[in-house]
Amino acid sequence: MTRPPGQESSIVRRYACGGRGTTLVELVVVIAITGIIAAAVAVFIRRPVEGYVDAARRAELTDIADTALRRMTRDLRTALPNSIRVDASGKYIEFLQTRGGGRYRSEQTGAGTGDALDFNAPDDRFDVIGPMPDFTGAGTKYIVVYNLTSDPLIATANAYLGDNREAYASDDGTAITLAAQKQFPVASPGKRFQVVDYPVTYACEAGVLRRYWGYAFSAAQVAPPVGGSNTLLAMNVDVANCHFSYVTDNATGRTGVIALGLQITAGGESVRLFQQVHVSNVP
Repeated sequence: MTRPPGQESSIVRRYACGGRGTTLVELVVVIAITGIIAAAVAVFIRRPVEGYVDAARRAELTDIADTALRRMTRDLRTALPNSIRVDASGKYIEFLQTRGGGRYRSEQTGAGTGDALDFNAPDDRFDVIGPMPDFTGAGTKYIVVYNLTSDPLIATANAYLGDNREAYASDDGTAITLAAQKQFPVASPGKRFQVVDYPVTYACEAGVLRRYWGYAFSAAQVAPPVGGSNTLLAMNVDVANCHFSYVTDNATGRTGVIALGLQITAGGESVRLFQQVHVSNVP
């Protein structure tokens, strides 16, 4: 059948143009349907996402508290025997940090040789029996013999007061020379001495857990210490729920238990950890 002139070209033009375009109403409908679908999907994924965020926050808080307590535990196990003390508030715990120790010669050999540590008169040199402690590193090192107390009211065998503590000067691999002559008040039954670096304090204060070290020795505990250095261990600390305590064996005092409680709070979440540290007080 023959089409009238011009009809075929009109049909071709109509199909080539693809018909009419998308209207505004159709766009609005598509947007509305997409929003409904997105809202429906969000209902199902909201709780899992919130759970993941909460779990990640709790894990982070736990890690902060656990790391701080592990650091404290490691330090406290190096404390000089009978040097640990906690202030009345339970927010500050102090001790003297040791870096090693050894045994001193208490008497001469059968041949009359050897340099023994004299407890009846001031002495500034003595032989070391066994390996020599490590004295490397910056800062003054101190020799302490038979520390028995940290009580500021007891002046005997108290390294904080200094009657059984003297600065190290040098050694020749077999004997130690002190910075000054010293008459130590009490001999150690085990013939032992300790090498002390400096006092250390852990403090819960103003929403943080802080470590102080390298400050001056003090007969009474100073909280917080003055001078030396300090570093931040943990933030967001709930000071009301941060507490330290220390008890010793009532019979001999040769063993002690430190209780450390630390709570970290952030983003509406709180994590509280408790740890006990057993320490030896055998001087």
